[in-house]
Amino acid sequence: MMDNRCQFGRKKTRQTENMAKQSKNTNLLWGGANLLSSNDSEEFIPLISAEEEERTDEQYPDELPILPIRNTVLFPSMVLPITVGRQKSIRLVKKAYKADRLIGVVAQRNITSDEPTLNDIYQIGTLARILKLLVLPDGNTTIIIQGIKKFEISELIKDTPYLTAKVNYVIDTPLEKNKRETKALTQSLKEAAQKIIKLNPELPQEAQIALENIESFNFLIHFLCSNVNAEVKEKQELLEFTNIKDRATKLLEYMWKDIQLLEIKKEIHSKTHTDIDQQQRDYFLRQQIKVLQDELGDENTEQDIENLKLRASKKQWSETVAKHFKKEVDRLTRMNPAAAEYPMALGYLEFLLDLPWNEYTKDSFDLKNAQKILDKDHHGLKKVKERILEYLAVLKLKNDMKSPILCFYGPPGVGKTSLGKSIAESLSRKYARMSLGGLHDEAEIRGHRKTYVGAMAGRILQNIKRSGSSNPVFILDEIDKVGSDFRGDPSSALLEVLDPEQNNAFMDNYLEVDYDLSKVLFIATANSLDSIHPALRDRMEIIEINGYTQEEKLEIAKKHLLPKLRKDHGLNGKHFAIDNKAIQKVISEYTHESGVRNLEQKLASVVRNIAKSVALEETYNKNLKDADIEKILGVPIFDKEIYQDNNTAGVATGLAWTQAGGEILFIESSLSRGRGGLTISGQLGEVMKESAMAALSYLRANAEDIGVDYRIFSQYDLHIHVPAGAVPKDGPSAGITMFTALASVYTQRKIKEKLAMTGEITLRGKVLPVGGIKEKVLAARRAGIKEILMSVKNKKDIDEIEKDYLKDLQFHYVETVNDVLNLALTTEKVSQPMNFKLEDTNKTEKPAQAV
Repeated sequence: MMDNRCQFGRKKTRQTENMAKQSKNTNLLWGGANLLSSNDSEEFIPLISAEEEERTDEQYPDELPILPIRNTVLFPSMVLPITVGRQKSIRLVKKAYKADRLIGVVAQRNITSDEPTLNDIYQIGTLARILKLLVLPDGNTTIIIQGIKKFEISELIKDTPYLTAKVNYVIDTPLEKNKRETKALTQSLKEAAQKIIKLNPELPQEAQIALENIESFNFLIHFLCSNVNAEVKEKQELLEFTNIKDRATKLLEYMWKDIQLLEIKKEIHSKTHTDIDQQQRDYFLRQQIKVLQDELGDENTEQDIENLKLRASKKQWSETVAKHFKKEVDRLTRMNPAAAEYPMALGYLEFLLDLPWNEYTKDSFDLKNAQKILDKDHHGLKKVKERILEYLAVLKLKNDMKSPILCFYGPPGVGKTSLGKSIAESLSRKYARMSLGGLHDEAEIRGHRKTYVGAMAGRILQNIKRSGSSNPVFILDEIDKVGSDFRGDPSSALLEVLDPEQNNAFMDNYLEVDYDLSKVLFIATANSLDSIHPALRDRMEIIEINGYTQEEKLEIAKKHLLPKLRKDHGLNGKHFAIDNKAIQKVISEYTHESGVRNLEQKLASVVRNIAKSVALEETYNKNLKDADIEKILGVPIFDKEIYQDNNTAGVATGLAWTQAGGEILFIESSLSRGRGGLTISGQLGEVMKESAMAALSYLRANAEDIGVDYRIFSQYDLHIHVPAGAVPKDGPSAGITMFTALASVYTQRKIKEKLAMTGEITLRGKVLPVGGIKEKVLAARRAGIKEILMSVKNKKDIDEIEKDYLKDLQFHYVETVNDVLNLALTTEKVSQPMNFKLEDTNKTEKPAQAV
C-alpha cells in the first residue's frame, strides 16, 4: 500500500499547491490541507474540534477494523491521504465509509508482507475518520483520513474479510499550559522548526507563518512528529510515548539531527557555489565529492595519484616500464574520476606497482641441507632426489644460469606437488602454484586486453604478484589436463612461458610491457605424457616418479603419515601405537594405489576411531594389531595374492607391474579332446595374446626336443586363461611364463615350487628384458616366492635395488627358453597326470599312449 503525505491547514490555495510541489521529495512538509475534491469548488477540511478532543474513550467503539499502512505513521489530529491497493483494505474502507467511517490505522512492521497478520503490525495505532473516499480513473481507491485518538490492540477478533481487533484507548500524560517547562519546550520546537525552514531552500517561507499560527501544544507536537525527517520505526516510537514531555524531547533530538545535516549540506553548497552552466556540471560534482571527502577524512583523487607516483619512485624497473607508467599516470590525471574507465585505469596502475619488478630472493645453495629437506619430506625416490640435486648443483656453480623447466611425471599421490614445495624450501625461494586442470581459455595464461570489461592479468603474473618475488618456485600442476576450444589453446600460450630463450620477455596482454620470467624455476606435474603438447613436452626435462613399493609405503606411514595424523587429531604417541603388520594389512588389503593418498585416508579413519574413544573416555586397545584394524575398517577390500602349490600341470606364476605396484600373476592352461583349437581368456590385450601365440608356436616347432607328441596339437584343444577376468591385462612380460605353463600342460611335468618368472619371448627362443623389475621383485617377496627367473639383461636392475629387499630371494638369469625349461620344469610328473588318447594320423589302429 502506498501512502502520499498530505499538507495541513484550512483552505486550498495556489500558494499551498506550490508548497506541495516544492516539498514533494522532502521528509519535512509544511502548510495547510491541500486535497482535491470531486469537483472544482473549494473544500475545507477542519481540524479536530475541542469537543472531539474532550470526548471520553467510551464514546468510541472498542472494536475496530484495522487498516495496516506502509512507510508512514498517522498521528492524532493529522490528515493523511492514502492510496489503498490490497483487496482486504479496499473492502474495509468501503464498508467503513458507508457506516460510521471510523477505522484503526496502524503502521506495518514488516513492509514486505502483502497479507499482514497481527505479528506484522505495531500494537499502537491511531483511531481515524475517513473524510473522503475517491475512486480514481485508473481504478485505484484513495481515502483521506484524519487521526483522532491513540489506541492499543488488546486482542485480535478476526482476520477475515479483514483484520478486526479489540482496542484500548491510550491517554497521554499532558503538560500544564502555563508551566515554564511547557513554554520552553514549545519555544525550542518552534525555533528548531524555523531553523529547518531557513536551512532548507526547498521549503517555502509561508510555512513559517503557518507554524506561528499553531497555538495548541498537542497539535504542534503531532504536526512536527508527523513531518519530522525520521524512519517509520522512529516515528512509531514517538507515537508510543505516553508522556508528552518525553515525546517532545525525543522529537527535538530528531529535529536537531536534521538541522546538523542541513548545515553540513549548506556548508558544502557555500564552498562550491558558483555560476555554472551545463558544461561545468561535472566539475561542480567533483568539487562536492572533494568537500565530502574532506569532511569524512577520506583521501581525494589527487592524493591517490601522488601515492602512486611515490610508490613508483621506489620501484627497480627498467626505463621502458618507467616511461609506460608515467604515460598511464598522466592519462589518469586528465581523466574524470566519475568516468567508468577511471577505476579500471587506477586498478591497472596499482597492479603494475604490485608486481615485484627485479625483486629476487637470495638463493641458498647448501646442497647438504637440501638433501636433508628432501629426505625429511619424502621417503625413497632416490633417483628423483639425485636429479634434483644435480640441477641445484649446476645453479650453484653458475649462478646466472637460466632455470631449467622440470616435469615430474607419475601416478597420482606419489608426491609430485609436495616435491616442488621441498625444492622451494631448500632454495629459500617463495612458492607459487597454479592448477592447469580443465583450463580452456588462453587468456588465463596471457591475460585479457584492457579494452574488455573486467579485464585482468593472466594467472602467471597474478601468482608472481602474490608471491612477492620474481624468482619463485612455480608449480604448474596437472599440465597434462590442459584443454583447448574456441577460446584458444592454453598449451600454445605456455610455450612462451616455458621456453628459456623467450620467457625473459614474457608479454601479458593486460600488462602491455615485457616481464622477465627467466629466473622463475618452473616445475610441471603430469600423470600422463600422452596428452601433453609435443612442443611443450620438448621444452621440459621429464623426471619420472614411479609408485611406492609396499615397503616404502610402510616407512612413509611410520615416519610421515601417522605423526601428521596424530597432530591433526589432537593425539600423541601415548594414546596409541600401531605395529608394522597392522600397517601392512592396511596397505595390502585396504588400498590399491601407486601413491599414499588412500593410505592416509584409511589411517585417518583408524586415528579418528581412537580419538572418539579418547574423547568419550572409553577403554580401547592402545597397541593396535591386525584384528583391531579389521574391527575399525571392516572386512578387507582387496585380496592378497599368495603363491599356490605346484600339484596342477599347466599353472605357472608370473610377475606383473601395475600403477599400484607389483603383483604376482597366475597363467593357467588346460587341454581337452578336440581338433586343435585355441582359446585365450582373461581380458588380455593384443600384446599379451601375441605372447601366447609366440610361446605356442615355439612349442610346436620344438615339440620333439621338449618331449611332446606332435599329434596332441591336432587332437586336443588348448585353453589359456589368466584369472581376474574383469581386470584388463597387457604387455609382453608374461611370455616365458606362458611358455612354461604350456610346456607343463603338454608334458604333465611339475613346475618348480615357489618359482616366479618374467620376460619376453621371441620365436627364436630368446628371452628379452622387461621393465618394472623392482616392483615385481617386491611383489614376489610378499607372496612367498623364493626363486625368480628373468632375462640376463635385467641383472642391472637387480643391482639397483636395496639389499634389504632382496633377502631370502634367489635369482636365475636366462638367455633362452631352454634355460627356462631346465630351471622351471622338474622331471617329476603331477600327482594325477592326464592320460592322452592319441589316434594315428593314417587312421590305422594304434593304442593310445601317454606322453
